[in-house]
Amino acid sequence: MKSAAIFVLVGWSLLLASVAARAGGSGLNVIVVVNQNSTNSVQLGNDYCELRGVPPQNFLRLTNWAGGNLSWSPADFTNDLLTPLLAMVKARGLTNQAQFVLLSMDIPYRVTDGYNGDSTTAALFYGFKTNDDPTLGTCSLPDNSSNSYAYSEMPFALKPPNTAATNSFLAMMLTDTNLAMAENTLRRSVAADFSAPTQMVYLAKTSDQLRNVRFVEFDNSIFENRVIGNFTLQRTNTDSTAFTNLAGLLTGLAAYSLGTNMFVPGAFGDTVTSFAGDILEGSGQTPLLAFLEAGAAASYGTVVEPCNYTQKFSDAEEFFYQSRGFTAAEAYYQSVLNPFEGLLVGEPLSAPFARPGGAMWTSPTNGTVISGTTNLTLNFTSAATNLPLVQVDLFVDGKFFAMMTNLPPAAGNILAVTLNGHVINLTVPTNANVAAIVTNLVANLNAQSNVTQVLALPFGDRIELQSLALMTAGSNITVSTGATIGSAPSLTTHLTAARPAFLDTVATGYQVVNVFDLNPLVIGDWISITLIKTNGTVISLAVTNTVSGTSTGTLSQNLVNLINATPALQTADGATAADFFDFTPYGDPVVQFIVYANTPGWRASQVLATLSCSTNLQTLPAGTNPLADNVNDLRPKNHLYVSSGSTSLTVNYPFNTATLADGAHELTAVGYEGTSVGTQTRATINVLVQNTGLTAVFNAQPGGTNVALGLPLQFTVTPNTTNIARIEIFGNGGSLGFVTNQPAANFSVPTTWLGLGLQPVYAVVTDQTGHVYQTSTLDYRVIPAITLTLNIPPTQLSWPALIGRQYSVQSATNLITGFQTLATTTATNTTMLWPVNATDRACFYRVILNP
Repeated sequence: MKSAAIFVLVGWSLLLASVAARAGGSGLNVIVVVNQNSTNSVQLGNDYCELRGVPPQNFLRLTNWAGGNLSWSPADFTNDLLTPLLAMVKARGLTNQAQFVLLSMDIPYRVTDGYNGDSTTAALFYGFKTNDDPTLGTCSLPDNSSNSYAYSEMPFALKPPNTAATNSFLAMMLTDTNLAMAENTLRRSVAADFSAPTQMVYLAKTSDQLRNVRFVEFDNSIFENRVIGNFTLQRTNTDSTAFTNLAGLLTGLAAYSLGTNMFVPGAFGDTVTSFAGDILEGSGQTPLLAFLEAGAAASYGTVVEPCNYTQKFSDAEEFFYQSRGFTAAEAYYQSVLNPFEGLLVGEPLSAPFARPGGAMWTSPTNGTVISGTTNLTLNFTSAATNLPLVQVDLFVDGKFFAMMTNLPPAAGNILAVTLNGHVINLTVPTNANVAAIVTNLVANLNAQSNVTQVLALPFGDRIELQSLALMTAGSNITVSTGATIGSAPSLTTHLTAARPAFLDTVATGYQVVNVFDLNPLVIGDWISITLIKTNGTVISLAVTNTVSGTSTGTLSQNLVNLINATPALQTADGATAADFFDFTPYGDPVVQFIVYANTPGWRASQVLATLSCSTNLQTLPAGTNPLADNVNDLRPKNHLYVSSGSTSLTVNYPFNTATLADGAHELTAVGYEGTSVGTQTRATINVLVQNTGLTAVFNAQPGGTNVALGLPLQFTVTPNTTNIARIEIFGNGGSLGFVTNQPAANFSVPTTWLGLGLQPVYAVVTDQTGHVYQTSTLDYRVIPAITLTLNIPPTQLSWPALIGRQYSVQSATNLITGFQTLATTTATNTTMLWPVNATDRACFYRVILNP
């Protein structure tokens, strides 16, 4: 249905109109939380539900909070968010499916009791954590803030944080300084799905030594990504943020600027600094929102002073998790060991590297009337041979109904790994899941390490293999895998290697040197280092204090300068000292620097270093050691992956329709990838259940009609019998109203409550005997009334708009001859502007919202 209002002006003439539109989607595992006192929060939540297909019952309206969007107390957080959320999940039967929580802007992002300060997202993840050392304030690192989900590479449902007192949620906040920017983040993130970007990710080591502390983690992520064929991660030494077309950026800066086209959809980006999480408070440091406004899908920053603990910030390993296919929320929460002070902002489901398979319903067909027990039949295929499908669940109207089929690891299957001709087997034990199989296989592999010269480490469904053969290149270490049915009735357990041979590192070995003050220095105090190169050459260097009042920092810097000025160490098999930092001005009596091998690789790191000093000082490490503190980044590597399921899966499920209300239902079959990533493959049909004689007519404006904000949505529900106990209508957030003991009902729902955006509405009728009937869902879009305004100067039209919707601007010089479309444009803000041709003497204009 189209509606129009016409206003004619002499000289400049405007015709105003609004026209219908319709959209829809699917989704299951997100709870969308909106602040009902914020129209922006409600509109963004509605739009999230539309674009991500979140079912209406997964929508939670917070009605009691009106205290702003910055901070709240633990009591307010609990009373106004956590308790209603937990009650809603339980009451609506969502416990088996609710894993993510999306906080839709204008909800406080900090939980504080005046001394402790946690982020709201972290408090939803694993509870409010208090600092354990009053002298450190928020700079402490309490034991119970450790995140057991971090680095697990496990399905979140199987590895929630072990310090969470209630349900744990992968919580993120979608917000910005205005609605348009938050909407842009949402739409770009959805557009990134399955895009597998090939643009570069930069891991930047800056000159800000307090904030570049993550650089020691970079090599691990680069190596893991290269093993699985992702060569896009690159280290760089720079303070610049003048990049374009990046798939990600980690940096260490307090203040910077980012270009509007810096990131491709689905990118991650963040910095180590104190107050990036103070997103709306003007802390003097660049807020993490800058990354979202530059195009990233997710970012992270702390909401109080954290000090520069690397554990409180994201590890570059997040890019490896993302490359595996994990969602943004999963990748971030797995990469932060102590996230209690960190705010996670963006779109939680963004997963550009996920690879869903294919699915097709065989029976019944869409729109079929079914009754009694009906056989549901589907065919699933995996996206790749190493990504089998392990399980299929049935969701009815967006709510978990039953598991349709399951192919866990079959006891008796035999897995085999061949390392340079040496075979190691594992027989799958009874009732073992994938992670348990990995643990057992790692034990078998390590029992043969003296023969294979390979070390195995378990990570969820992944086994990391590290070569222990110092003199053997990775390309000469071959690996093959196999899986056989063994004594099991079927083969459902699989083992694959990331590559046929190990990969050599691109990292450079190093040793961290610490020099401690024990007493004030006197003349004659000294520090020395002896380096033995891989060719056996011995180089001994020492510096001695000759001036009264010299600091440990100065004496240590002299040793660094001497190392770098020694010609015998400037060769490819030599060493370099760098990353000097004096902690004494910050209250720690220690000076630190790093000695690097000049050439990448494990063999080159075997330069031996021995430190010594006078009695007023202490040096660490003790003894003689290679430049291999980062040995796990230096050894040649490979990966093994354990999975379960089948690449082709036919589902036959007897569906008892008597457990459902009669009427319209949406059936969604969800197949899960049999790895820790668990990427979903979905197929949906609509059916009509009819087991009793109860029916009802849902009279309303036709589904798909646009309704102007401020006008009510009006419905009439007329059952085919008069013995009715209850009539109720539902939409985003649950019940929109009900009546009891009436043969029919009229409903009027205020659109100001529903908010702008798509509104799915359906009715449920219950008769006196307990029979229930559910009507089809009708979609309505609440839109701002299109009221055209003429602005001068400059001469332009303006009208309120829905972000992401298309509008056609039309004009006519004579209403009899009709309108011509001047242009079709997509709204990028809540107010649209259109320049008017100033040469026209008289003209009519109208704007139409396109369907």
